[in-house]
Amino acid sequence: MSNSNVLDYLNNPSPRTLGRSPLEWLDGLQKPTVIRVAGRDRTRTRALATLLHGNEPSGLFSLHRWLLEQHTPEVNMLFLLGGVHPAKISPRLTVRQMPGGRDLNRCFKEPFEGREGEIARAMLAELHNAQPECLLDVHNTSGTGPAFAVTITNDAAHQALTSLYTDRLIMTDLRLGALMEYSEQEVPTVTIECGGSQDEQAHQLAYDGLVRYTSRQDVLSLEKAEWGVGVLRNPIRVEMAEEATIEYSLEPTGRADLTLPPDIEHRNFGVVAPDEPMGWVGDKGLSILTAIGHNRAESVEQVLRAKDGLIYPAQAIKVFMITTNPAIAKSDCLFYAVKATGEPLF
Repeated sequence: MSNSNVLDYLNNPSPRTLGRSPLEWLDGLQKPTVIRVAGRDRTRTRALATLLHGNEPSGLFSLHRWLLEQHTPEVNMLFLLGGVHPAKISPRLTVRQMPGGRDLNRCFKEPFEGREGEIARAMLAELHNAQPECLLDVHNTSGTGPAFAVTITNDAAHQALTSLYTDRLIMTDLRLGALMEYSEQEVPTVTIECGGSQDEQAHQLAYDGLVRYTSRQDVLSLEKAEWGVGVLRNPIRVEMAEEATIEYSLEPTGRADLTLPPDIEHRNFGVVAPDEPMGWVGDKGLSILTAIGHNRAESVEQVLRAKDGLIYPAQAIKVFMITTNPAIAKSDCLFYAVKATGEPLF
């Protein structure tokens, strides 16, 4: 299948083709879309993907604003809008992936099955053809919380890219089929998590970072970084069993296997001490949870402990990517954790 059957293309789009708002522009898009904008230096290209999840709008909002303002980037820009179809489902920008479909950001590896696999393969082909010097993948976090970046490689180039948006970098050895793993093609690649999808501050951060990314002559040298980047290494991913149930409540109702308080998102990037309860488990205890590290299951008892129905950290931990969206908690993960120092738990 040719890429043009899967993707649409816009070259140097003029403001009149973009609609008056990001939603009007989205309404006019028919397929995942590639946007090319010519730069001052035509010999180099940078790439940015966004909207891989249809309910994460900051990247779309920032790109629409940037295109309307008719910036001339320092180098050629290749933009990839992946999740156009789920983003258009009413109410728009609320659906992560197509009903019955796969998470597009788990499809950037063989065998490229199904509709999402076709889109991922076509996007990878565009990157291969463009040979960008670097790639950013812009997301919103699944809950509220501060911005951070994720990478599979921690070096000066990845830290420099991170510093365009944030001073927090997560380095992980987990391989899930995410676009971020394009780093393995020797192209510095960073996922940017801008903050919550409803957060105006996240939209502004996405725009400010995009302006820095497109306007600087050099984005890969750490001496240009504006912040010292703090690195958290190899977090443990805590997942729920498929059949387990979760609710968010100030106290357990007895109907769910796991109960978390409604304000659990405030724990994001905070340290939780071993004597601080995080929530409640039902009769099945911690057996409904799995701890994943380095692509293999670890003992969840090394991360959490249960006592009298309450859940506590097994040691002081720093947690992030906590969500109060039960669908994401179940389909993706409950949270990630490292030691309070930022070191791996094990």
